[in-house]
Amino acid sequence: MHFRRKMSSLTALVALEATVRHRSISAAAREIGVTQAAVSRHIAALEEDFGRPLFIRAHRAVQPTAECMVLGHALSENFHGISDAIEAMRTTPKDMVTIGASVALSQLWLIPRLLRFRQDHPGLALRVASRDDRIDLATGEVDLVIRFGKGPFPDGEIIATAPELVFPVCSPEYAARHDLSRFPNCRFDLIEQDVPDRSWYRWSDWFAETGSTPPNAVPSLRFTYFTDTLAAARAGQGIAMGWHMLLGDALQTGALVKVGSRQIVPMMRNHLVVPPGKRAGWPVELVKRWLAAELVRDPAAG
Repeated sequence: MHFRRKMSSLTALVALEATVRHRSISAAAREIGVTQAAVSRHIAALEEDFGRPLFIRAHRAVQPTAECMVLGHALSENFHGISDAIEAMRTTPKDMVTIGASVALSQLWLIPRLLRFRQDHPGLALRVASRDDRIDLATGEVDLVIRFGKGPFPDGEIIATAPELVFPVCSPEYAARHDLSRFPNCRFDLIEQDVPDRSWYRWSDWFAETGSTPPNAVPSLRFTYFTDTLAAARAGQGIAMGWHMLLGDALQTGALVKVGSRQIVPMMRNHLVVPPGKRAGWPVELVKRWLAAELVRDPAAG
């Protein structure tokens, strides 16, 4: 997006945000270190740009219009985000190791292992970048990433690989209330995650691959995140698609149980990927070797 073509003057927007927050042109001018006249000119320029008034002038104060309040709130949130990012850049140690992963993998697989790893390496600076969109290693945002997909990848070198297992799971309480010995040819409730990524199995994919034609294959609960899907299953709301690496210790503790004996090994796999040709320092090398060993050690890899 060519946002510069759509953006008004950043200096003017800074002046606007301060004026909205203080309800005062003079207070805004003092905060940003310019004259009252300069702030007034900035606001006048924005009003001409937007084709509408932004403030109702009073004797000692200005009152933003409803539309201006919405803009001021958005500016304030984004300015705070920019400020936090800049502060992080200034204070982040150069030897901090950043690991990228999806939100679910971070919460359910990586972080429990990371806490144990830190006990052995308390002085190591670590950062986890969790998000569900693709993390590009070429940007330098992370030092290594755990990526689910089919290699090779143009932006990185695969260091270690572990397969996944997909199978239905539910809480023991739900299993006790339903006769699941005939699943999926029995009465049940399905929980599903809504994701655009086609590498992620949906119930329709699972039934097709296992050759099942259940009478009620439409999920009754849907969530955006897998963590919420799993929480609903643990709460006894139905049967969810269980991804082995994302179940944590739920099967060992009995919080969740497998439904039936069928399982799928997806074509996609979990890969530890690092930037190609980049010479890593000892902190990155240490984390890389540890994560590679953890991936291989995962029971699904067997």
